[in-house]
Amino acid sequence: MVKVIFIQADGTRRTIDATPGEPLMYAAKDAQIAGIIAECGGSAMCATCHCYLIEAPNGPLPDPLIDEADTIEFNAHAPRDSSRLTCQITVTEALEGAVFAVATGR
Repeated sequence: MVKVIFIQADGTRRTIDATPGEPLMYAAKDAQIAGIIAECGGSAMCATCHCYLIEAPNGPLPDPLIDEADTIEFNAHAPRDSSRLTCQITVTEALEGAVFAVATGR
């Protein structure tokens, strides 16, 4: 398992276990991270799993693919350069210790 940290809207930091090879969204949903709704089930269409990458201690994540970038641009609330959709991040060992802040609003 890979340990990833989420900062929820109320400031609570939660460390969760994520399974390598699966989308990070699955682990966030299983851990009931507040604000990860995932209405579209992981198809990069709704941006309800939108987070901000705060820290990636093992190096940068791969750049978002065009579907993720478009969804963030057109559907995400308050997008930033660090915006990511957790449904589009595949968990790898390199994600160990990464910190994400849950985006709030819609």
